[in-house]
Amino acid sequence: MKRLLIFLVILVFDTLVLPTKMEAQQDAQYTQYMYNMNILNPAYAGSKEGTLSASLLGRTQWVGIPGAPQTMTLSAHSPITERMGLGLSILADKIGPINEQFVFADYSYTIPLGYYDNLSFGVKGGISMINASLTDLLTITDGDINFDTDINNLKPNFGFGAFYYSDIYYVGISIPNLLKTTYLEKNGGLVTNISKKSHLFITGGYVFDLSYDWKFKPSFMTKATLGTPLSVDLSANFLFDERYEVGASYRWGDSVSLLLNAKISNTLRVGYSYDFTTSALNNFNSGSHEIILLFDLMTTYEIISPRFF
Repeated sequence: MKRLLIFLVILVFDTLVLPTKMEAQQDAQYTQYMYNMNILNPAYAGSKEGTLSASLLGRTQWVGIPGAPQTMTLSAHSPITERMGLGLSILADKIGPINEQFVFADYSYTIPLGYYDNLSFGVKGGISMINASLTDLLTITDGDINFDTDINNLKPNFGFGAFYYSDIYYVGISIPNLLKTTYLEKNGGLVTNISKKSHLFITGGYVFDLSYDWKFKPSFMTKATLGTPLSVDLSANFLFDERYEVGASYRWGDSVSLLLNAKISNTLRVGYSYDFTTSALNNFNSGSHEIILLFDLMTTYEIISPRFF
């Protein structure tokens, strides 16, 4: 087990640190990442024992800025045996003239490490599609050859992750898209390269019992890619009566957020978050909105301890 973990760390280091070419951070971001982990980490698939789980998330970022990011995700996962889980991850992301879609299948294998603790490893594989209407853009130079062709490409990709968890805490590490994907490459005086670089995600959280009715749920997410500063989210949620949740989140150097979540029925939870931009962009937008629907359908009649992540 130690050798396998060391191998994963070396692979992450080799993928994100050793190369010398710098890339911009490109993956979609989520404020309610703690409820959307199947998109980020395939090892999360099937981690809710006896439950078929699904989520639908919609995010509108930087309202008021034309062409600002808009993101939709759909995921579903379930255990298929005591140790194996399957999942499906779908993401659609639009930024200006660029539309990206990702469809991945997820597989996980869980190793029990004690009565409560589990270590899960997961892989995801699928395709990424991009459509970029570059010819619709207004360019400074007429006839710029870097914008004379629209992009319509489909590329395969895969990712991996590990997830260590019990019923009250978790920590995960993942690279959802391991392969660098190049969609366009030209050399017309300037080298133009439209590509997507691997991103590393590290997540973690804990559930503290404050009283019979109240629970405290701190969590974090770190996103890293070559050539950009770390993106760090720190969140603190309070859960009342296992039904109503309120909290706040801080994205380092970018935004502060309000999070609300409510259990509507035994099978449905609804969450909402609002991000207030703290960077210089706050002069040009009125914030970001995110809504998530969470569905949990029991697949067994066995009594199972509740999970809060």
